[in-house]
Amino acid sequence: MKKVLITAIDSFTGNYLKQHLENSYIVVGTSFKDCDISKKEDILKALKKHKPDYIVHLAGISYVAHDSSEEFYKVNTVGTTNLLDAVLELNLNIEKIVVASSATIYGNQHTEILDESLCPNPVNHYGASKLAMECLAKNYFSKLPIIITRPFNYTGVGQAEHFLIPKIVNHYKNKKNSIELGNLDVKREFNDIRFVCEAYKKLLESEARSEVVNIATENPIALMDIIDIMNKISGYKIEVKVNPSFVRKDEIKTLCGSSKKLFSIVGEIELGMLDDMLIEMLHND
Repeated sequence: MKKVLITAIDSFTGNYLKQHLENSYIVVGTSFKDCDISKKEDILKALKKHKPDYIVHLAGISYVAHDSSEEFYKVNTVGTTNLLDAVLELNLNIEKIVVASSATIYGNQHTEILDESLCPNPVNHYGASKLAMECLAKNYFSKLPIIITRPFNYTGVGQAEHFLIPKIVNHYKNKKNSIELGNLDVKREFNDIRFVCEAYKKLLESEARSEVVNIATENPIALMDIIDIMNKISGYKIEVKVNPSFVRKDEIKTLCGSSKKLFSIVGEIELGMLDDMLIEMLHND
């Protein structure tokens, strides 16, 4: 069996992806504790140990409201070039490297559905660090078989509560009377983590390389519609309060990605129902 190395295998996405790939591959990985990707020597040590055939690079800071803007660039940008440099330095025979960027690189655009041809316009350090990473990673396209992915919002059982959907679900799970949120006038895709994992698997196995690909479904939903669904499935209505400290002036109003390029490469991927995923999250202990 071929070997896949997942950076940040102990993360929310890494854990799901490990389970998703285990029937088809030997799956190994690095964790935040044993591999600081901002230190090239840590990455060299991991690559020498595992000698993978494939790499899925997930390690990075993914929480937009993270305290340190400097850390975004140290981890998301420099960490990625450290990984790619280490692969070249060791002359590993890698069949595919999938690098996770983010849909936040698009920022606010003047079109409803965002495709890969649009000029990026990040509005925060997280998005800017991912865009910088993409620009640098493209310099390796001629040397390594790389696909850069731009996942749109996704969620599932086990995601940290500081992310929006788990926060909402946990308020209902704990029978809270009210919830404090920030920007209410936003629309996002909230895709199932298992859809994202299948997309990563199929991209690993595809012939594509030197591409930037959305991981998207073209199915946005308004935040208040999420609240309405939760009111329905929980059997009670929660009061929504706006906390001014949660409101972002630079918030992206709508994030909905074109899935055309993804599906042209990997074929159609079955999409789960949002209601079913929310029910699963609500009733998971």
